[in-house]
Amino acid sequence: MRPNPEEYAAFYAGYVYQVPEGDIYELLKEQGEQFVRFLYEIPADRSTHAYAEGKWTLAELLGHINDAERVFAYRAMRIARGEQLDLPGFDQDDYVAKGRFKDRPFGNLIEEFRYQRLANLHLFHSFDEEQLLAKGKASGAAVSVRAQLYILAGHVSHHWAIIKERYLH
Repeated sequence: MRPNPEEYAAFYAGYVYQVPEGDIYELLKEQGEQFVRFLYEIPADRSTHAYAEGKWTLAELLGHINDAERVFAYRAMRIARGEQLDLPGFDQDDYVAKGRFKDRPFGNLIEEFRYQRLANLHLFHSFDEEQLLAKGKASGAAVSVRAQLYILAGHVSHHWAIIKERYLH
């Protein structure tokens, strides 16, 4: 069941609304498989392409997606386990700058996403209904575990659309 708007910061509404209706676990599984297939269809030499001056390369964008996948799943785990501390945000530009994603083979970044998504699915399946509805704080805003799953899926959908629209022309 889709999270209610009070389960996440308004900033994430666009991500949550991008997720289609259905079983979130199945959606995350299918999205992960389809996204990996899509990425492998992109020639590896395109990974150094940035669609405009000052924008991330495709490798950096995938590195950012991997970082966010990790952060959102970590938040979900901590909140599901009862964490009441306000979990810190992360500066995506600093993370990308220090991630050295341009120095890694594109296939390595793709596999990192694949394995993270599979591991996250195992984690998410371990949550019971009470844990899914548990709320904590991240970046100063209330968020539920369930919302983190939708935010994670919507974040990938958002960047997948950007890759199609801006990086592959």
